[in-house]
Amino acid sequence: MSRSGPVQRSVLPIPDGRSPTPTAYDAKDPEAKFPPIAPLRPPAGAPNVLVVLLDDVGFGASSAFGGPCQTPTAERLAAQGLKYTRFHTTAICSPTRAALLSGRNHHSVGMGGITEMATSAPGYTSVRPDNCAPLAQILKLNGYATAQFGKCHEVPTWETSPAGPHDRWPTGSGFEHFFGFIGGETDQWYPTLVEGTARAAPWGTPQDGYHFTEDLADRAIAWVRQQKALVPDKQFFLYFAPGATHAPHHVPKAWADKYEGRFDHGWDRQRELTFARQKELGVIPADAQLTQRHDEIPAWDDTAEDMRPILARQMENYAGFLEHVDHHVGRLVDALEELGVLDDTLVYYIVGDNGASAEGSLQGTFNEIISLNGMGELETPEFLRSRLDQLGGPESSPHYAVGWAHAMCTPYQWTKQVASHWGGTRNGTIVRWPRGVRAQGELRHQFHHVIDIAPTVLEAAGIPQPTLVNGISQEPMHGTSMLYSFADGQAAERHETQYFEIFGNRGIYHKGWSAVTKHRTPWQTVGDVGIAFDDDKWELYDGARDATQAHDLSRELPDKLHELQRLFLIEATRYNVLPLDDRSFERLLPEVSGKPSLVEGKRQVLLPGMGGFTELHIVNLRNCSWSLTAQVVVPEGGANGAILKIGGHIGGWSFYFKEGRPTYCYNLFGITRSYIRGTRAVPAGEHQVRMEFAYDGGGIGKGGNVTLCIDGAEAGMGRIEHTEPLAFGSVYSDVGRDGLPHVTEDYGSGDNAFTGQIKWVQLEAGEDSHDHLVPPENFVRMAMAKQ
Repeated sequence: MSRSGPVQRSVLPIPDGRSPTPTAYDAKDPEAKFPPIAPLRPPAGAPNVLVVLLDDVGFGASSAFGGPCQTPTAERLAAQGLKYTRFHTTAICSPTRAALLSGRNHHSVGMGGITEMATSAPGYTSVRPDNCAPLAQILKLNGYATAQFGKCHEVPTWETSPAGPHDRWPTGSGFEHFFGFIGGETDQWYPTLVEGTARAAPWGTPQDGYHFTEDLADRAIAWVRQQKALVPDKQFFLYFAPGATHAPHHVPKAWADKYEGRFDHGWDRQRELTFARQKELGVIPADAQLTQRHDEIPAWDDTAEDMRPILARQMENYAGFLEHVDHHVGRLVDALEELGVLDDTLVYYIVGDNGASAEGSLQGTFNEIISLNGMGELETPEFLRSRLDQLGGPESSPHYAVGWAHAMCTPYQWTKQVASHWGGTRNGTIVRWPRGVRAQGELRHQFHHVIDIAPTVLEAAGIPQPTLVNGISQEPMHGTSMLYSFADGQAAERHETQYFEIFGNRGIYHKGWSAVTKHRTPWQTVGDVGIAFDDDKWELYDGARDATQAHDLSRELPDKLHELQRLFLIEATRYNVLPLDDRSFERLLPEVSGKPSLVEGKRQVLLPGMGGFTELHIVNLRNCSWSLTAQVVVPEGGANGAILKIGGHIGGWSFYFKEGRPTYCYNLFGITRSYIRGTRAVPAGEHQVRMEFAYDGGGIGKGGNVTLCIDGAEAGMGRIEHTEPLAFGSVYSDVGRDGLPHVTEDYGSGDNAFTGQIKWVQLEAGEDSHDHLVPPENFVRMAMAKQ
């Protein structure tokens, strides 16, 4: 599109600059001249942009900030740029990501909590308003190539199915290309992949050497190489947000083995070692004090002797996971260097979207699905010990114990979810941009927040914040550009005030002071509900003299505390934080929270060709009687393969044909598999096959009797002794095939597609639901883990 004169970028899309001219009759006429078509490009001198965001990494984990997990890529980038020691996130996943990508406070873009706990209150809808155009959209409309690789947890839950709508998926939010997953977590060996808005498949299995992080890096490298080969003059914005190091902590064994024996001293000693190293590096002041471990977190010396090798291995596995993802970030950085564009790229490496995760229970877990279903008693020391060699591998779904999460947030109090204290919100961040940052290996101690990234990128690119996007007036970004601090480590900080709030944990920072109150403990999912907000105990800290929030001054300086409490209310009113909402279980219920339901009723018909959906997208079949009926056409010689499966290798069920006979397999947490096989094969032709499950009742997670039928006649019976009461995890399902990971061991390694024809599959839940007996904390635990 031709444009004459300077490009006006405050209104997006940029208006067509073509001016009317007389039209000649003959193109050979000298008067028939038009300006050449000029492709839209960013302003001259605008950098490429790479934003790397790791998941669930505390301030004290990475070696770049004094931690025990080796992150040579982070150290390399820091040696060539800047380390920010007072950079902050929101304390939890979805809100941090929404704030980063919009430049606005998380409640202002509807993300006051994770998407699963959305409500109809303006600050908590999980729906980004149209007057807050995201950074990717602004850059794309200014001529950038844009792509996201990795995790997207900003899509409202009722819009996550293959049916969409896809307006708030990455490709509807300014990214021209997306490869990754939608939701809070995914299996690193068997990820639920999306490319654009369509389901994608891993290129191989764990046995083939597949791992999600490596695949992400390969895809990102391929994308940027193609961009620079085809349009070398076009700048790119690449957002690389791997699932690591969120649970499940999946990593090739060799990476975990590198840390063998290094954590035998336990989490209390690790905090001391990290604290000393942080002082050596200067990422905390020399006079800083190590905060105390709270009583809710057990001392290492109080752990059982027979659990210590298990706990130590959990941390070895996590450390390998963090080093592994840093290695693949390094591969991406190396690719930029090989292309000759690294020095023209503004790199942000944010080491965590919140503090370390304390959602793995006090003892950690081999299979988090067991814990999330409220059945942690199954994971005895004997059980955990028997599977220690498999921890981190494809057979596991692990998470480390709370004590390690606390240690990974050294030197601060608390962890992820606790937005009141720096342990939940302070994340080490690295900036490298040789053209804009002359200093190398320097520290920056100015206070900053994740909402500052978008305005920094725009200022670095010479692009104004738009006043109008797609005809809609825009809310100015709330963040403060960090560009002023790039050249001057002594510059007075400009981000002087920032509120924090997640699940009732709240705080306010203002000119060095912080007033905070913890309302809820992460691993006690509903234990604090019922405490009035006015009864919360507020703490007061003077950051100029107490960098780690070690000394509460609330009693000595009540007037200062009240001043900051008032300021919190002012900011909370301004940015849609109010009304405060400490409900947990209730926020998950559409009829209470006001959010739409994805699945209505107790009956659902699935048709051939449907796929790429998860358990979230089908009728609830838990803790009740239910049936599956399929109309099929069997070929001559009989049929084999899947009709429908839900879940996978660490828990789920599958209904399929084996040697022509209908078969049902129930997989309980990957521990036991129960098989009910048909007594006869289904003959050739069109037939109806059915599986009926008669629930025992009397509570949740109970067993029941299974009956198989062919054309209405009984064709097999059996029993399931126990069921999983809440969820199997995020695994894709398809009508008529069972891709990896398999529920049953009857299958081979392929997709096991049904060899006949499926007309339809109907699921129907009975009226004997016992879901009302599910403890509320179990529902909340499941939701909290998916962030």
